[in-house]
Amino acid sequence: QVQLVESGGGLVQPGESLRLSCAASGTNSPITQIDLMAWFRQVPGEQRYRVATIMTSGATFYDDSVKGRFTISQDKAKNTVSLEMRRLQPEDTGAYYCYALASVSDATPIPYWGRGTQVTVSS
Repeated sequence: QVQLVESGGGLVQPGESLRLSCAASGTNSPITQIDLMAWFRQVPGEQRYRVATIMTSGATFYDDSVKGRFTISQDKAKNTVSLEMRRLQPEDTGAYYCYALASVSDATPIPYWGRGTQVTVSS
């Protein structure tokens, strides 16, 4: 199993910045492969949707709503992924979940989720 632990959420005012981090670790065995990591956002009553993805190659993908404002990055040596969020707006509010397609002990990669961290943008 892989455990994902997010940090960095909070309450900010519109226009401010925030940085989220997610650390992946194997619970009983070391992580042997991470194909991709991503950040999803969810608000009450709506589906969780992906805002940013980073592949093991370093390629990145963003939802149109965050392009130019959010930057996803990874530290492959530490199995961490970060999301730098700038010029935050109230519509960015939500629970942010870290996601990884990963494997331990050379098994087939499967999806893992963190527990989420709340980001609230409000004046």
